[in-house]
Amino acid sequence: MHDLIIRGGTLVDGTGQPSRKADIAIDGDRIVAVVDASEELGEARRELDATGHVVAPGWVDIHTHYDGQATWDPHLTPSGWNGVTTVVMGNCGVGFAPVRPGQEDWLIQLMEGVEDIPGTALHEGIDWKWESFPEYLDALESFPRSVDIATQIPHGAVRAYVMGERGAKNEKAEPGEIEAMSRIVKEGLEAGALGFSTSRTMLHRAKDGEVVPGTYAEDDELMGIGRALGEVGHGVFECASDLAPEGKELDWMSRLGKETGRPVSFACLQNPIDANQFKRLLEAVDKDAAEGGCLTPQVAQRPAGLLFGFDSSLHPFRLKPAFRPLLELSSEDRLAELRKPEVRQAVLEQDSAAGNVPGMNALVTEGWDRMFPLGTPPVYEPGPEDSVAAKAKGAGKTPAEYAYDLMLEGEFIYMPILGYANGSLEDIKTMMEHEKAVFSLSDGGAHCALITDASTPTFLLTYWVRDREKGERFPIEWIVHQQTQRTARFYGMDDRGTVEPGMLADVNVIDFDGLTIHAPEMVDDLPANGKRLIQQIDGYAYTVKSGEVTYEAGKPTGALPGSLIRGPQAAPTD
Repeated sequence: MHDLIIRGGTLVDGTGQPSRKADIAIDGDRIVAVVDASEELGEARRELDATGHVVAPGWVDIHTHYDGQATWDPHLTPSGWNGVTTVVMGNCGVGFAPVRPGQEDWLIQLMEGVEDIPGTALHEGIDWKWESFPEYLDALESFPRSVDIATQIPHGAVRAYVMGERGAKNEKAEPGEIEAMSRIVKEGLEAGALGFSTSRTMLHRAKDGEVVPGTYAEDDELMGIGRALGEVGHGVFECASDLAPEGKELDWMSRLGKETGRPVSFACLQNPIDANQFKRLLEAVDKDAAEGGCLTPQVAQRPAGLLFGFDSSLHPFRLKPAFRPLLELSSEDRLAELRKPEVRQAVLEQDSAAGNVPGMNALVTEGWDRMFPLGTPPVYEPGPEDSVAAKAKGAGKTPAEYAYDLMLEGEFIYMPILGYANGSLEDIKTMMEHEKAVFSLSDGGAHCALITDASTPTFLLTYWVRDREKGERFPIEWIVHQQTQRTARFYGMDDRGTVEPGMLADVNVIDFDGLTIHAPEMVDDLPANGKRLIQQIDGYAYTVKSGEVTYEAGKPTGALPGSLIRGPQAAPTD
């Protein structure tokens, strides 16, 4: 008798092969049989009826920021609500290990600034039981969870640990310091980390305004640390970079990949200022591949966009002098004040104060033709006729008046920043289709009060496979493969990502027709009542993790079979 049988579903197995009717048998944490629906599997202690549903591997999301949340939230929501069964965290050079005693507050303000995770939540939620990276892994391993987690070693924490204030302030590393950083990275990889990450973008700034340690690191530091991956023989070198100067940045990445044989991945996004840069980047990836290199673009599947509401951490009115005092009020009291005619007039008439990021202030306060009412259900490929500027003109209001009133009603305004320069998802589609690209950049757990893209794996099915009308869609088999087997293999997790005998039993049973991403809402369910944006999801009938049903009808069952992934995971052998 099997432990679990999933019967009657349409199997999309993650390999990219055509879907088919199939039944699946699971014993313990492994898939033991996948057979045609007409074949007999025998009985099981529990059976799941998948009739009329899609059966697919659990999603593998390789770009998240649950480094703190993983110490208090067993379900890693909102990713867990979206059928994600494995996450990779520690991206963009920020994380919480290694840490010297006394550096904890500094690491929190770094994460708070870069990833917009409330510092109060991190202070309240993290129980610092580690100093070294291996000790951090031990702490993660001791916490029960319903999702598997994998880690990367963050450059920011390593640099500050070795160099102290000099490292935090981005001073040049001495040879001995580079050697020390390399040893720490090697130690972390040997303890189970799946990669190393660094940040090279001016957009990533700590709460105190400083860029992430490592942003200005020179080639000797980057190559010195990167060689640790080659020596250990596993791991991805992940980089969030402005890619400026373009050729120089890609040059050291290409050299590192060729020397170490390890994948070097970078965030490949469409820059609205240089809308064709991504094409040059993909051409450089092709050239690198032809030369035996390992450059890999991490690509998004919908625009990186900001959500503006009056509780968001950024919106067109937040820097107005008349609005600033309202930040001290509760959400309810703030809205009551904003409804007063005299407050509305003052906010609308005043100029905004200067912001921390050059150029961003004007974009957020004046870019009305780039802002769109998000709507219910959310629309992520709006047209120019949907912009706040166009809607305001039709309503006989100024754009600021229209936006103010819409936000006052509790609606969100969507401002796609990266990946929407030409007003459609066609350029994102081009990036998704590139042979070397890997699906990424959901940022689960981050940008809590401004972005909610952890629903991207679900969006792949609802929009790219089912609902898109403004261009071509993708076959479901290709989409599922890209977000399961492809992402898992990229990080060396060869034991998951497909529904095949011997593989880890991570499976979603999905009501494809009823799969729905709801409009975002702001909640205060983080530690210390910290706020975050979430999206409710309908349509995941069951999520199975390591052979146990962890979600049923979108609700957690209480089963916690998830674990820490330590190092590469081998594919099953016969």
